[in-house]
Amino acid sequence: MSAATSRPQGSRWLDAERKPDRMPGNVGDAGSAPRLHGARLALLTFALSLATFIEVLDSTVTNVAVPAISGGLGVSNSQGTWVISSYSVAAAIAVPLTGWLSRRLGETRLFLAAVILFTLTSLLCGVAGDFHLLVVCRALQGLFSGPMVPLSQTILLRTFPPDKRIVALALWAMTVLLAPIFGPVVGGWIIDNFSWPWIFLINLPIGIFSFAVCTTLLRVDARNPGAARAAPIDLPGIVLLIIGVGSLQVVLDLGHDRGWFDSPLILTLAIVAALAIVSLLIWEAGERHPVIDLSLFRDRTFSFCVLIISLGMMSFSVVGVIFPLWLQAVMGYTAYQAGLATAPLGVLALVFSILVGIYAARFDARVLATFGFLVFAAVLWWDAHFTLTMTFTQIITPGLIQGIGLPCFFIPLTAATLSRVSDDKLAAASSLSNFLRTLSAAFGTAMSVTLWDNRALYHYDVVAQSVTKASGNTQRFVQSLHGMGIDGARELATLHHVVQQQAYMMATGDMFQMASVTCLVLAAMMWLTRPKRGAAMTMGH
Repeated sequence: MSAATSRPQGSRWLDAERKPDRMPGNVGDAGSAPRLHGARLALLTFALSLATFIEVLDSTVTNVAVPAISGGLGVSNSQGTWVISSYSVAAAIAVPLTGWLSRRLGETRLFLAAVILFTLTSLLCGVAGDFHLLVVCRALQGLFSGPMVPLSQTILLRTFPPDKRIVALALWAMTVLLAPIFGPVVGGWIIDNFSWPWIFLINLPIGIFSFAVCTTLLRVDARNPGAARAAPIDLPGIVLLIIGVGSLQVVLDLGHDRGWFDSPLILTLAIVAALAIVSLLIWEAGERHPVIDLSLFRDRTFSFCVLIISLGMMSFSVVGVIFPLWLQAVMGYTAYQAGLATAPLGVLALVFSILVGIYAARFDARVLATFGFLVFAAVLWWDAHFTLTMTFTQIITPGLIQGIGLPCFFIPLTAATLSRVSDDKLAAASSLSNFLRTLSAAFGTAMSVTLWDNRALYHYDVVAQSVTKASGNTQRFVQSLHGMGIDGARELATLHHVVQQQAYMMATGDMFQMASVTCLVLAAMMWLTRPKRGAAMTMGH
């Protein structure tokens, strides 16, 4: 029975006519191997998902390990953050290069090389006894991690039959969405029970397993390693990309701690990044063999979907960054407790990722994405009304519900993004959309922390004006302090702490409100797109 006759009656997302499927089983390189089925397909999917999981996990697992790494290697915490920055800068450079590299080397070859080299550099990070060596190894690890996420997506989509590609996308999305949620929890647990090298060494068995399975099941046709193997190297484009993206990522990583443009280093890097990126766009627009294919943005649906998913991930970064910061700085939670409070977001996200994969064919992609954004908006508005007296159960309940919205906007929106992309540009489109998504998340992270601090300062000034001797509330509070034996300098310190705590609580509410309004705007913007019906099935058409 064909996909057209077996689809659900009344489907709005799967009605498009499609060209006959001719994609080979050995994904990424032309060949004639049969498509995988049954247990072999399930095993390959599991191996690809594991590779994606450890790559995304490694981008967040070190966040809670910086104090342990700094203490173990005898450096300051500010120096220790380079373990995070070196990885993110290298990965930011490598991701947009994936499309170009896959055209020259072949998608399968590039993916397998990335997995085994990522695993090897994980080992080197784990055994590094010198801080500078660790930073170099982390940079190499980030460089090799770049192709893993976009190519795992591309390979999964090409391996699955057309009528099951939304399921493949849902499985891929599960790993991309859940790894950052559980990263701090896993990192905190490893640090508490073992030692910091194990946050890297746990990648070894997973990476080796993924490489072995993918090598066995993804046959590569040696006669055709890449359609554009003989294409000229866009050296100016590569140089401008490295300078521009590398400088921008350093600005985002270090800007908050260095006072942004008050720092000569940040100001210089920002100017370099702006000049290099503008020059890159001008150069690539006229280049016959560009390292970044800007022609993808000629399609309205691709452009709007990339913009929407990028802004959506910026809003999600408020949950991922401000929420645990608020728990630790205001509510007094430890890093591990904050991770546990964030983790429930992944419970229903996991369940609904599966449900969306199974039933998404019954709905218009825009309807699902709109529903997801509306769930996010409602929960973020709920979060905006948190108080300092919230219990753990009250704190995690909105996050549990928020897990419904995450896959509902992320999976169909990703499918819609690639729905009008031709087969030969699938890897380039996947890498470009993933790059802009991760860069937007990094931008959102940096901006949200700065904005959170600024709003807290504003609220501190406003609240402090009401803390006067003439205020009845202040008098009653001071009397209660005196009753506990707190006076003099301790009294002033306590008043300062209470006002500051309230100011950050109010700033947290402001951040959640802004994110909520953003999600409402994105829900409306979804209707500016025109994804193909049967979006997942027409990917790589």
